Amino acid sequence: MKNILIIAGEDSGDMHAADVICALKKKQLEYHFWGIGGEKLRAEGVETLHDTREMDVLGFAEVFAKYSFFKGVFDEVLREVETRKPEAVFLIDYPGFNLRLAKKLKKRGVKVLYYVCPQVWAWNRGRIPKMAKIIDRLMVIFPFEVDVFKGVDLRVDFVGHPMVDELRTFRETEANPLPWSAEKKIALLPGSRKQEISYILPTLLEAAYLLEQSRPDVSFIIPVPEHRIDRVEEILQRAKKAPCKLSIVAGKSREVLKQASAAFVASGTATLEAALLGCPTVLVYRTSAFNYAIGRTLIRIPWLGIANVISGKEIMPERVQREMKPIQLVATIDPLIHDTPIRAKMLENFQGLEKELGRGSPAGRIAEILHDETSGDE
Repeated sequence: MKNILIIAGEDSGDMHAADVICALKKKQLEYHFWGIGGEKLRAEGVETLHDTREMDVLGFAEVFAKYSFFKGVFDEVLREVETRKPEAVFLIDYPGFNLRLAKKLKKRGVKVLYYVCPQVWAWNRGRIPKMAKIIDRLMVIFPFEVDVFKGVDLRVDFVGHPMVDELRTFRETEANPLPWSAEKKIALLPGSRKQEISYILPTLLEAAYLLEQSRPDVSFIIPVPEHRIDRVEEILQRAKKAPCKLSIVAGKSREVLKQASAAFVASGTATLEAALLGCPTVLVYRTSAFNYAIGRTLIRIPWLGIANVISGKEIMPERVQREMKPIQLVATIDPLIHDTPIRAKMLENFQGLEKELGRGSPAGRIAEILHDETSGDE
């Protein structure tokens, strides 16, 4: 049985990695995975030293505040590596932690397999040669990422995006009842992290209030992880301006986006989900002035949204930081609610985006790569 260290520091990584392990089981390949993961990895039999929820922190200041915790986890993983001697490590996204870990493990002779490329093309292309020295094989989910690594000695596989087939199938499922209360349905997705919700939701509520004043045919749903409902309700109670026709649901973000006429979505994976579900969307984002100032000095591309990055143009409008004002948000989403040329063009662009992302779920192909990279040890 193969002994593999796995690190999935975020919920999305937990989900994608669990799909890969499920694919390995279908091929009747025996592996023992241990490391960092969440509920989905544990359901697949992974032994977790720490849960993803402990690791899922956003922002430079927030990470710094928990530095001693992350340092402790990092050192613990290295001690376990010395004891357990894994044949390989399977790292999923989470670059701040995983790239540092890859460097240490490579020196210890552990084969490093990395899934979901750190966005060096957005932050720092100077890290590309360094990555080539510490990673044995990189599996990427965006087609342009293969060219990013041309010129360095690193094997890079475009495996397709895990959401393409998944969401194509989901679009065709029968709609489940949701507490909409008007004809036009607007989704409000303020993010899943506590900090994101705190910075983004109050402005979305005010924008929704203004939209409701001018359009009595709109209603709103906020889908959030169950463990964030209390935070959303707390913000809602303090809000000076919020729409009357508003509901909160636990999870169900994809169902909400599938049914919505349009959406405000915090920058992140959910914006790509919205595009693949055919939901006209305005990307929003706000963080502390400190985090934003640092981020703007590091980001080397003109957009936050991956839909825009892949397309090479702004197919999804972005309203970030100072541009994320209630009146501007209302003006941006208004033509997306009804059948307008702007809405039609956005949906056309979303269809082109789906074709760019390949043939869909990569779990089976990644399982084959893991097997190929570890079978030589038998």
